[in-house]
Amino acid sequence: YSKARYTVRSFGIRRNEKIAVHVTVRGFKANEILDRALKVKEYELKKKNFSDTGCFGFGITEHIDLGLKYDPATGIFGMDFYIILIRPGYRVARRKIKPGKIGTHHKVRKEHAIKWFQDKYEGIVM
Repeated sequence: YSKARYTVRSFGIRRNEKIAVHVTVRGFKANEILDRALKVKEYELKKKNFSDTGCFGFGITEHIDLGLKYDPATGIFGMDFYIILIRPGYRVARRKIKPGKIGTHHKVRKEHAIKWFQDKYEGIVM
């Protein structure tokens, strides 16, 4: 979770109050949630949503568009999605014993991420 850095009276939050949650989702459930989120965005993303390292992110304004149940106590909140694309063998650089280097041809770049998005989801990049 994330905490507020300082008090903002207009938002009704105090310093060190929990205001956000970070969640990592993998596998089938991740694909399912991503598919629903992209459906809300109508499978359209801007080119600036993609980073040079092959990752991309976008946000939605209302969580109830995903098909989640509405709880009046919680209210309506938005969500940010950030997708990290890596190829098999990426662990070589991250492991503790004998870490290696990943070649430039093996790294995912912006063009690869855009092509993956267009092929898998038939998405439109503006």
